[in-house]
Amino acid sequence: MLLGAARCVLCGVRTFPRNIWGNVTVINRWSALRQGILGSRAVSDNGRSPLLEELIRSDAWSGYLRRLEEWGAAGGGGDVVVPGSEGSHVTEVKRVLPVLRELRSKEREVQELQQLAEENEDLQSLATTDMASCEEEIINLKYQVAWLLISKEEADDCNLILEVTAGVGGQEAMLFTAEIFDMYQRYAAYKNWSFDILEYFHSDLGGVRHATASMGGFDAYKHLKYEGGVHRVQRVPRTEKQGRIHTSTMTVAILPQPSEINLVINPKDLRIETKRASGAGGQHVNTTDSAVRIVHLPTGIVSECQQERSQIKNKETAMKVLRAKLYNMKLEEQVNKRQNARKIQVGTKGRSEKIRTYNFPQDRVTDHRIGKSVHNIDGFLLGDELLDEMIQALSEFSDYESLMEMIESAKICK
Repeated sequence: MLLGAARCVLCGVRTFPRNIWGNVTVINRWSALRQGILGSRAVSDNGRSPLLEELIRSDAWSGYLRRLEEWGAAGGGGDVVVPGSEGSHVTEVKRVLPVLRELRSKEREVQELQQLAEENEDLQSLATTDMASCEEEIINLKYQVAWLLISKEEADDCNLILEVTAGVGGQEAMLFTAEIFDMYQRYAAYKNWSFDILEYFHSDLGGVRHATASMGGFDAYKHLKYEGGVHRVQRVPRTEKQGRIHTSTMTVAILPQPSEINLVINPKDLRIETKRASGAGGQHVNTTDSAVRIVHLPTGIVSECQQERSQIKNKETAMKVLRAKLYNMKLEEQVNKRQNARKIQVGTKGRSEKIRTYNFPQDRVTDHRIGKSVHNIDGFLLGDELLDEMIQALSEFSDYESLMEMIESAKICK
């Protein structure tokens, strides 16, 4: 959620004039947004995202809040089942109802001020000023309810393992993979996160075949969880002599790094093998059994590391990556269950999903999930403001989806 972030970042969505929608429903507005209207960078006058602002001010959201009050009254002050973006979940009424009561109090205050302004011309100016202040407080209270209801993923507080792998395109794909890996390393520095390279297999021309890194910091996984998928580049490769544009791909995997409490691995389920390191790397290559390969027998998941000279350090790194893979598999199983009832429009965070295109001839980066384009590829690859804006736009879009699903679920439950 943007309002929960440590720093204010402008979202890349366009504001919509009030009369553009007419009598169209919120769901139709959603369809228009999905068709790529999310484009140029803009915010509303108060600094909020226009995407969420339009929804929070809508009659549909007001109607949903009334339904919440009905559920709260039916629950008798205890827990109440509230349909939401991830199916029905239990929400403590004591967390939501006080905010709703304050909201209703402010609405009554606005009505009283309106009546006062109509009856007393001398106090009309003062009453109008107070009404504007109350109406802004009402919007803030509606936002508070939204943030209380938007479910938080179990892994949002985790650090992460970043995994990049070259895809289709040979040496050009490996060069692009190196650029994307460097972009995320710079982004970690931009966010004051840690970035520790675990594995790095380079190619002959300076690219990367495969690399992994451990990233940690405030809301690291929460920020980067939608970066997983296939990234596509369109440009003239260094090796192209006739000036033809080639399309290459690489894959990003974002694996939440669990704590000891989140995931317990039985040592009996592991087969640990050692071998001699291979490839370029100095005197220790092919001379000592420093490389480590760990197999998780129940799932068949394999983790290897030969980055360090020390077998102990390689084992620690391989275990860290294995834990992340197992935890990610657990989370994916939970997501797949939820997707039977809901298709996540912002993406599955899966490895096979094409999420973004980097078109060098047009100097354009396009995220296909929200139809957002940024012109200035070189600036985007620096891994600072432009990348951060794209990430924030995806986060807000995901929040918007969650709120829309709550509204739709409430209609079904009537």
